[in-house]
Amino acid sequence: MIKRLPWIVTFLLLAASTFAEAQQTGKVSRIGFLIPVSLSTLSARVEAFRQGLRELGYVEGKNIVIEWRSAEGKADRLPALAAELVYVKVDVIVTVGPPATRPAKQATATIPIVMGHDDDPVGSGFVASLSRPGGNITGLSTLSPEISGKQLELLREMVPKLSRVAVIGGDVTRPGTPQALREINLAADPFRVQVQYLEVRGLKDIETAFRTASKERADAILVLSNEVLIPQRKQIADRAVKGRLPTIYNRPEYVEDGGLVFYGVSYTDLYRRAATYVDKILKGAKPADLPVEQPKKFEFVINLKAAKQIGLTIPPNVLARADRVIK
Repeated sequence: MIKRLPWIVTFLLLAASTFAEAQQTGKVSRIGFLIPVSLSTLSARVEAFRQGLRELGYVEGKNIVIEWRSAEGKADRLPALAAELVYVKVDVIVTVGPPATRPAKQATATIPIVMGHDDDPVGSGFVASLSRPGGNITGLSTLSPEISGKQLELLREMVPKLSRVAVIGGDVTRPGTPQALREINLAADPFRVQVQYLEVRGLKDIETAFRTASKERADAILVLSNEVLIPQRKQIADRAVKGRLPTIYNRPEYVEDGGLVFYGVSYTDLYRRAATYVDKILKGAKPADLPVEQPKKFEFVINLKAAKQIGLTIPPNVLARADRVIK
């Protein structure tokens, strides 16, 4: 026994050394993050995603590397950026909205793709169904079209004499837009509120839309999802205030930059939850087997400074329901 002891000790030391080496050389996963605008534009969502990863035990530079790819507001750059992520062989791609998901889908049919958000994943052609995605894409849906009717109801509560609403959005054929307009009209009909849709497909259309809204004597504006608009959110919020037009937005960033009201999905919650999809995929789950989740948390934000600037008094019962009030 005494003679065999050194051999046993040597074996144990070698085993311990091998285990330690394996720990140090463990796989570092590469996560691609594809965003149409700058990272700073949607910094709250980016940080929520990173926080979600940290909560699941992922540390950047230790067991994961995030390959950030930003188009900086230039949509034509997205296909090349998606191709770059495929070239560097990321393990999963996280996309910020349909403009990023589409080129990612075109770039790869094998690398898993997690949608950080999408208004209508089925209508966009990204998944076969919410419960059974069926391909290499899964993630989170916003339910934005369904929320649009509630947004109009909130506008009516804030503007009791509301009779005309201008709805500003992108191409009317964009997935989710027809459904959103149906919901808005359903909410408007009982109160005989007239709805006018104004398309914004480029930057020059923004000023035209506001001029038309003023010319047609709109009492308020409702802003739908539109990738052209969000990088110009400060300009849009300022234009609405200048025109003294109560406006409800579909993204919180508008209100943080001077807009009046946001009601909708908590995007920070969506992107925190996107990290759970990444975690499951890195652990071997297939996107085809991971149902697309719908939002669980909603937010109602009011900017009282903007209300004062346009001369609008927010009714106390509406103010009391706000999750956050900017003063």
